[in-house]
Amino acid sequence: QVQLVESGGGLVQAGDSLSVSCAASGRTFSSYAMGWFRQAPGKEREFVAAISRSGGSTDIADSVKGRFTISRDNAKKSVYLQMNSLKPEDTAVYYCAAVVTGWATRDLRQYDYWGQGTQVTVSS
Repeated sequence: QVQLVESGGGLVQAGDSLSVSCAASGRTFSSYAMGWFRQAPGKEREFVAAISRSGGSTDIADSVKGRFTISRDNAKKSVYLQMNSLKPEDTAVYYCAAVVTGWATRDLRQYDYWGQGTQVTVSS
């Protein structure tokens, strides 16, 4: 069993930067591929970024490429999403998720554990 807890969301202005974090429980964090997803009101949950177990491979959605960066610190059992040049359309609840087996993927159905989410609101 893995518990994921996101933090760091908040209200920012367009063009600002924000970093959200996800802390995991358990002793095998380094064995999980991790991902970030987001869900805006009235919309489906969508892929944002994913990172391999070692952190050596990442995948970023086209909509945020060049602005968002995913990273992880296995010693701290945490994964991070650095968001720069934020836009109002980035407003959403941001969720981290873990894949127990398989690769870091854009398919949310492959993720086994989810956090409760953290709200990010970008004002224009």
